[in-house]
Amino acid sequence: MKRTCLAAVAVAIAVFGIWLFTHSAGFDPGLTLAHAADIPAVQAAPPMPRVPEVGLVDQDLPYRESCAREGLSESECVGRLIWFKATAGNERFHTYTFQQRVGVLVDWFRVLRADQRDDRFWAWGIINDPSCCKPGDANCPARTADETYGFDWCPGDDVLLKYVGKPGYVDPACGLKDAALDPDDPHSQGGKLDQRHTACDLKFGTSTGALGIRKFPNPRFEPEKWKALNGGNASWAGFDRKMDATTGIDSDRRVSKLADGSVEPPFLIGTSCGSCHIAFDPLNPPADPAHPQWENIKGLVGNQYTRMSELLGSGMPKSALEYQMFAHARPGVTDTSAISHDQVNNPGTINALINVAQRPVFKGEAVSKWRKVAECGAEKDEAKCWCEPGRQGKCWQFSTRSDDVTPVFLGGAKVNLPGVHHILKGGEDSTGAHEAIQRVYFNIGSCSEQCWVNHFTDMRQVDPEQRGFGQTAFNVGQCRRDCPNFRAVEDRLQNLLDFFASAESDETDLHAARANARKAKNPAAGYSRADLIADLDKEFGKGAVARGQTVFAENCARCHSSIPEAAGGPFKGRDFAAPNEAHPRKVRADFLGNDQATPITEVGTFRCRSLHSNHLAGHLYQEYGSESMRGRPSVADIPEREDLKNGGRGYMRNISLVNVWFTAPFMHNNAIGPEVCGKPANKDNDFHRARYAGEDNKLLAEQPACVRYDPSVDGRFELYKRSMHELLHPQERGRKITLTNSDLLIDLGIRPLEGKVEKPLGGFGQVKIPMGASAGFLNGLLHKQLIGDLFLAKRDPARLEAAGKKALVPTLQGLADEVLKNPARFVEILREKRDFLAANYQTCDQLVENEGHRFGEDLSETDKKAITAFLATL
Repeated sequence: MKRTCLAAVAVAIAVFGIWLFTHSAGFDPGLTLAHAADIPAVQAAPPMPRVPEVGLVDQDLPYRESCAREGLSESECVGRLIWFKATAGNERFHTYTFQQRVGVLVDWFRVLRADQRDDRFWAWGIINDPSCCKPGDANCPARTADETYGFDWCPGDDVLLKYVGKPGYVDPACGLKDAALDPDDPHSQGGKLDQRHTACDLKFGTSTGALGIRKFPNPRFEPEKWKALNGGNASWAGFDRKMDATTGIDSDRRVSKLADGSVEPPFLIGTSCGSCHIAFDPLNPPADPAHPQWENIKGLVGNQYTRMSELLGSGMPKSALEYQMFAHARPGVTDTSAISHDQVNNPGTINALINVAQRPVFKGEAVSKWRKVAECGAEKDEAKCWCEPGRQGKCWQFSTRSDDVTPVFLGGAKVNLPGVHHILKGGEDSTGAHEAIQRVYFNIGSCSEQCWVNHFTDMRQVDPEQRGFGQTAFNVGQCRRDCPNFRAVEDRLQNLLDFFASAESDETDLHAARANARKAKNPAAGYSRADLIADLDKEFGKGAVARGQTVFAENCARCHSSIPEAAGGPFKGRDFAAPNEAHPRKVRADFLGNDQATPITEVGTFRCRSLHSNHLAGHLYQEYGSESMRGRPSVADIPEREDLKNGGRGYMRNISLVNVWFTAPFMHNNAIGPEVCGKPANKDNDFHRARYAGEDNKLLAEQPACVRYDPSVDGRFELYKRSMHELLHPQERGRKITLTNSDLLIDLGIRPLEGKVEKPLGGFGQVKIPMGASAGFLNGLLHKQLIGDLFLAKRDPARLEAAGKKALVPTLQGLADEVLKNPARFVEILREKRDFLAANYQTCDQLVENEGHRFGEDLSETDKKAITAFLATL
């Protein structure tokens, strides 16, 4: 029996396994990237500075005004600018690598077209850039969409557009005015020597019209070829058309011209970290979410509306396997491993970064990482110590230590927090705040070709002897040496962390939001915390807030206070809103979450997220997980196999409840609370899914109406109340699951043409999986292991027996015999083996997404109202 025969049905087996589980895996990525960049060598001396051309409009003016409005320091303001603009070179990833190596197409014109600017937020949840305009609008420098290739006109475009199809563009990041040096940084030699890598490699580009999504001129663009394809510059209709219009072949309805690597678009599109985190200020939301002003924007609150998963799959048909695998998260949620896929369905909300300086740190953690040093001494092994050529004492040393601190600047004074943060939903990012920020840039595509793309899983590679069969750990030291974008970001990580701890992350209290709303109508109006408490007591019952404080202390504070009783005294009677008097802005002392790792079985929420595996030893982000994190004991009562829950998995952080009034719906997947949606005018971009199902795992015929996005103060508070009600009344939540929302169509095998009709050979052809299969099972089916085991069951069963799979051999042999004997019948064959597949080839089989966190369900109705009222004050 040949492995290639089994490989031919690998994807189909994966997909049918999903369908079976809930009813009783195109374009060849290849190994060579189009226009793959040569790995740049480290420069022996800093290059001559490049100066960007001055445009008609100062691109940075609204950013400087925002810094002034928030009272940010020089370092904080530089960090903010980088957070909003820096792509760190990932425009190559999002234009070439993602499509070729992951096989997922992004239709950037569909997302960013200027003629649908007013619908963009409602469709994709992305935030319109207030400085950009629709060509042809009054006062817009661009008169027609032809001038901008159908995109918005944004500051800097008068320069950028001149270089579309031409070399020579100098990126605006080259003009960044860096903050003062930190004299404690060993690379600065006491603050006297600036050895930071050129800011050019931060790669800012200009805005696309959506905050955090940036564009760059493509020097390979061929204007005449583009016009012929699209009939002009204003539309990309020819570039994103389906190929059946040209070929007349039915299966080409699912093939887009976007997959044609011979066509170069006018822009390369990149994303900054802010693309997910920039959102509306809860204290000052816009009157119209499609037309915000700069004073309505904040960079750290987290975008609760983003459809990033659908955006990244925007060039795929709904019937595509990849679309149904990637594009099913709720608004404001993304799969932590969507790109660096680990075959675990692990959706997580975009984090709100609030009161970061008060966030707990953990002392004594064993952390293996690279640390800055002034010299390597006698050490010549680059795997242990490396000094950048052409620099004076700019070196890094790899070591394992347990005395790390986290430096933050507060009011101009440096404070070293004793320990490291635990970041991500399970605390997996655990080697330091700087490292966690740097890893985000990898997660959005930076340094992909130089560092990590060859280390992640190629879902089509079923040969375990070949690269891409599974994840391997990429080497941070090698990445630093070979990727200039890495060095540009690394040299400014402290600026980013300073921004995180700045006034822009300070708490956003409901009473302050209501005060602003009232002042907007009547400048003389006032509204205090006392007024809020009085109103909450009217709504939830006399004395509700005071009673809620007691209920919180008795039932919630053990997880949701960062100040343990040993340090702060008894929870009972404590003022959880008390300020930190030592903080220059006197922010709330209590982070309202201890960030401790709690077994997922204790919390009871959707456990698949806790089984995320990218930080395991030997996996992609190994160097971003601490030895202490990976040493956490296995959670015995998780039902998955030991090899699927070891290495420190199976835990969730006890998150912060600061300003929970504006972050609903709840839980790490936004599944507790009403389903929210945008209801865009363009129904082709309406991605709302039905989620409520019966005990038979079929969607209910009558679905509760989704709640349209409403970032207003009243809208957020109403969503909070409804979500709190579901949290405290689990029996009223309903049963939410995520199923495929389109038939899955998979073309398999050799299909010679007779005229325009495909005639498949060998009993294969098109496989159709009716909509309604489990999207999570699709993510988690270990199809590669299944194919390998089928092969070994026939050719070398002793190896399976030696691996402890003796009991599986007879079933695998029978399954393989049946599939090869009658390929057309393998639907029925797999249906007969659905329980076998679920038990042995699935990473996580939890289906219901809004279970768990039943703490509080036994409270009286009075106390449930009280805790709802109290939390709204924090």
